[in-house]
Formats: sequence, structure tokens, C-alpha cells
Amino acid sequence: MKYLIGLLTLILTLPLRAEGDLLVVVSRESHVESLTKSEVVDLFMGRYVNFPNGDKAKVFDLAPKSELKGLFYQKLVNRTEAQINAYWARLLFSGRNTPPKETESADQLIHELLSSRHGIGYISSQDLTNSLKVVYRFEAL
Repeated sequence: MKYLIGLLTLILTLPLRAEGDLLVVVSRESHVESLTKSEVVDLFMGRYVNFPNGDKAKVFDLAPKSELKGLFYQKLVNRTEAQINAYWARLLFSGRNTPPKETESADQLIHELLSSRHGIGYISSQDLTNSLKVVYRFEAL
């Protein structure tokens, strides 16, 4: 069973390794310089609505069922996209918070980040531009 799980993990991460590292990014204009994994979890899971420096955060997510989205949440909180959707459904129902704004593609996510110095999102390193600042980088497996 361990072998099967290891093989499945390898298969799921191969496409991203070929494309590049998974990065959490903000606009170059943002006052945020870096974040810890815990701070990234707090922002993307709706626990906090502000960056640690007090600036309001506007969190952006990729479209449902995108390969990168599934990998991001697996690496971030060790949960599947279905589990993340259930989590947000509970928060929405209770009125406590709303999920990150979804974008259709990495290009749209980057456009949103460049439109706001308060935006934060995640991309593959191959999509990184000089207009973005990496605030957290996931360690390679």
C-alpha cells in the first residue's frame, strides 16, 4: 500500500516538476516581502484577511479542477480539492467567510495580482514575471 501511495504521489507531481516549482506570489508593488507557510495557510484558508503587516489581502485561486490548484492545496494543507470545497461550503453556510476569488487561468491570476498591490495567488515558476514577487516557495519533494 505504501508503494502504491508513493507511486501515485510521484505521478501527480511529475507534471509540475517538469513545469517548475510552485510559488506563492504578490505584485512587485506589494509591501509584503515574504510569508511563512503558516501565514500562507491562514490567508488561503480564510483564517486571516490581512497580511502580517496589516495590509488587507485579496486572495486569488485558480479555476476548479486545475492541476495546479489540486497540487497547491495538497502541498499547503494536505487536502484534496473536494475537501477544500467542503471546507469553504461550511464557512459560507455559517456566514464566517468567503472563498478566494477564482480566476480561469494563470494569466488571469497574474493580471489580477498586477491590478492590486494587495493581491496574492499561486503559480508555477514558469509563469513568473518580473512584475511579481515570490513570497513563499514550496519545497520540492
